[in-house]
Amino acid sequence: MSEQDKAPSTTSAPQAVAHRWPLWEVFVRSNRGLSHVHAGSLHAPDASMALRNARDLYTRRNEGVSIWVVPADAIAASDPDSKGAFFESPQGKDYRHATYYTKSEGVKHL
Repeated sequence: MSEQDKAPSTTSAPQAVAHRWPLWEVFVRSNRGLSHVHAGSLHAPDASMALRNARDLYTRRNEGVSIWVVPADAIAASDPDSKGAFFESPQGKDYRHATYYTKSEGVKHL
């Protein structure tokens, strides 16, 4: 097999480049004072290009005032399948909840 036969075809080249570029997660804030919301993901070679591509992809109609791009491999996330064990309060620690406490005698403003 010659070297020319081993070379990827030109139709698969853009896809191959995209897989070498890191994945970026995009967060957009629509108005001042609101939280950034996850808008999607994209591949880009660096943060600057990721910001420009995110602007073009996710704020075409001037719906954003701020964009964050974060490398996907920099995000640590909990496993949705183990949400019960991760988010449930441990047994015996009811004192962490306001319902554990009773109203004190003589305190009128509570």
